[in-house]
Amino acid sequence: MASHLAEESETGSAGLPDSGDSLDLSTFEQILEMDDDEDEREFSRSIVYGFFEQAEATFGKMDKSLSAAESQKHQGENELANLSSLGHFLKGSSATLGMTKVKDSCEKIQHYGAHKDDAGQPTNMEDTLLLKKIKATVATVKVEYKEAERILKQFYHDPDAHTA
Repeated sequence: MASHLAEESETGSAGLPDSGDSLDLSTFEQILEMDDDEDEREFSRSIVYGFFEQAEATFGKMDKSLSAAESQKHQGENELANLSSLGHFLKGSSATLGMTKVKDSCEKIQHYGAHKDDAGQPTNMEDTLLLKKIKATVATVKVEYKEAERILKQFYHDPDAHTA
């Protein structure tokens, strides 16, 4: 069965712009199915824009935690656990919306913070190396998030879509 959004995107009508692998259309379409009005899309819009606020706040907490870990080396263990928790939190929210790349990067952050490698296998890497990996992954996930945000804002005809 062909995706309704994919068909709309191909025709260039009201569907999502080409999202590449940033967005899983079948997952996002499940959210759209809950809208009462396909023109207004109040329900899905509230979920998506709520996620934007949540993601920005979580990125702020990640940055703060990384700064704390860098300034107080001995607390790296506490910050790793905090970063793991933040990665887990954002992973779940992004998965619900079908933000595949964001979800995958958040899962890596979760793993690194739990003393695991990017595949989730236990590792003996030192805290400083794990924190460096998290810092790099946070930078990557922010770029992935901005791309998904731009795509979704275009879908909702947000005037800020081109600046996101």
